[in-house]
Amino acid sequence: MPAEGVVPFRREEILRYEEIITIVRAATSLGITKVRITGGEPLVRADIVDFVRMLAGVPGIDDISLTTNGVLLTGNAARLRDAGLHRVNISLDTLREERFTRVTRRGSLSSVLAGIDAAQAAGLAPVKINVVVMRGVNDDEVVDFARRTLDLPWHVRFIEFMPIGECQAALKTELGLGDDFLSVGEVQRLIEGLGKLEPEHTVPGNGPARYYRLRGAAGTIGFISPISEHFCFHCNRLRLTADGRLRPCLLSDREVDLRGPLRLGASEEDLRVLISEAIRAKPERHGLAENVVPHLRLMGQIGG
Repeated sequence: MPAEGVVPFRREEILRYEEIITIVRAATSLGITKVRITGGEPLVRADIVDFVRMLAGVPGIDDISLTTNGVLLTGNAARLRDAGLHRVNISLDTLREERFTRVTRRGSLSSVLAGIDAAQAAGLAPVKINVVVMRGVNDDEVVDFARRTLDLPWHVRFIEFMPIGECQAALKTELGLGDDFLSVGEVQRLIEGLGKLEPEHTVPGNGPARYYRLRGAAGTIGFISPISEHFCFHCNRLRLTADGRLRPCLLSDREVDLRGPLRLGASEEDLRVLISEAIRAKPERHGLAENVVPHLRLMGQIGG
């Protein structure tokens, strides 16, 4: 999030929950069975628990998950679970209070840690912790995060930093982000100082992470490598933005407008045609290696 914030959408620009459900129903008829709610921060939207309940009532949807910064989880975890949410991913890039304030600009580390505890207590399992590793910013905490998995049922996933548009330059300036890219291979070598990493295949989910477990650990360690070892050929995801655009690829500016046709009276069959168009438009791979990056939206506006 830029320090100055972003220009908010007008209410009429945002898809209503009922409109999202209509799109989801069309998607299920094409074989889509899993929904992840992302942001921005999804828990700031009014009546989010009711929306989860609406999703859970769609025939064909068998898995609902949510990505959150965790700040508001304490008061919502049990209600979300009762409404039909299965699991959560929590974004947490540091375990140090001062650094947390500098990286996030808002919230508190203690509230996120309390949210993790609340999610586990509510049975939102597994709780996955997403850590974007940045050289010169938080790479000195890799072992600290990995060590947490020894005694706690944390499923920590280390993610390579993705240079999305203007955010890379901003991070370098504001956080002192190092110029040298830090690959998950380097991260893995740091962790192996704690012991041998054994492959783990029991963590639920359908994403690109490769999971391991330190011997005898309560949790697991995952690696997501969008840069050094891209996984585009495995990707079967579509991103629906808050303002009703369907993105075939997170790392491309190409979008298919669903809100416009929907509000002009598009039928479910019309929506299926548009969703199929987005599926066919999925690229063979992203263009980050060639410095072709999306620039029309910030990462927080496309669900990253």
